Amino acid sequence: MLYTRSIEPVLKDAANSFPAVFLTGPRQSGKTTLLKTLFPEHRYISLETPSILEQLQEDPINFLQSPTTQWVIDEAQNFPKLFSYLQGIIDAQPQPGRFILSGSQNFLIHEKISQTLAGRTAILQLMPLSYQELVTQHPHPDLNNLLFYGGYPRPRHENIRYDLWFNSYIQTYLERDIRSLVHIKDLLLFQRFLKVCAHRHGQLLNLSALAIDCSISQTTARDWLSHLETSYITFRIAPYFKNYTKRLVKTPKLYFYDSGLICHLLGIESLEHLQSHASRGAIFEGFLISEMIKAQLNKGKSPTIYFWRDHKGLEIDAVNESGGQTRFYEIKSSQTFHREYLHSLMKVSKLAEDHQIQKNLIMANEGTSTLHDITVMGWKEFLRGL
Repeated sequence: MLYTRSIEPVLKDAANSFPAVFLTGPRQSGKTTLLKTLFPEHRYISLETPSILEQLQEDPINFLQSPTTQWVIDEAQNFPKLFSYLQGIIDAQPQPGRFILSGSQNFLIHEKISQTLAGRTAILQLMPLSYQELVTQHPHPDLNNLLFYGGYPRPRHENIRYDLWFNSYIQTYLERDIRSLVHIKDLLLFQRFLKVCAHRHGQLLNLSALAIDCSISQTTARDWLSHLETSYITFRIAPYFKNYTKRLVKTPKLYFYDSGLICHLLGIESLEHLQSHASRGAIFEGFLISEMIKAQLNKGKSPTIYFWRDHKGLEIDAVNESGGQTRFYEIKSSQTFHREYLHSLMKVSKLAEDHQIQKNLIMANEGTSTLHDITVMGWKEFLRGL
């Protein structure tokens, strides 16, 4: 079963325009499958294969210099010096699409490319399956099913038990990525940190409280969280910068990209358990915000998602600036409409005095209506429009 990935047209355009394309994203998001499918004529190598890595390290110029060979190089971050060698090869023969690379460590990739391949490389990001990608094979997904199982392709494709798969994913992630980025003596303590972060999904980030709860220093908490972001496990969204009042919250909010991983870390064991879980609202909110980010990344754009909150707690869950328009989104996991759900949207829009703002309430039901110039829509209608 192959899912149609929304990023495919952008990836093909990039390969026709740049001598090198780097596709990054979390482990198991489907990068290898996508690149092998889109570039079948390219020679594929993985730098996680010890013999291949050793050959490349011994004589990279001789290994790569054939002008007639096009390459897909997987897990390229395992040989950081590769980028310097590619610069010379590309400058000598800047053939479009000659090198298609992939990797799963965002910071390292951007650092090396900015040093050696700036202007020669397109950087794209492939995240776990979006709703629009998932429905290419599962046309009528249930909301709780989406939230509980998440978007990683492999367990859906191979019918693997999700609890076993996520356990393995976390262990592999800890061993491969985190230990390659930073020396962690106590992996159990880091796993605890990961779970504590999961309990703060959708909340304002308080590094001091996070550090205290894990019995680590604030510096360590900051570093570990940075590595979670580097490996595409978590992300932060910043507060919206337009100062509608002079006392706005300036602290970012913390989210996990994948709802299935969050459910696993929170110990949610079934669809029924999720339905009644106290964090279901935060999981639903994070799912929709992650979908907005995926939609922008799949178009080759940088995410422009924020939130708005003042010191009194008045809040808009998501603000999206794109195409010259500003859209406010209030997100409720209820299937039953209550008029108070419109309160924040109406109040903040008055503070903004900006009639161009599009105001939206997204709920866990279906259908679309309009109340007080606010669009009330179900989650499917919202996701179909991204």
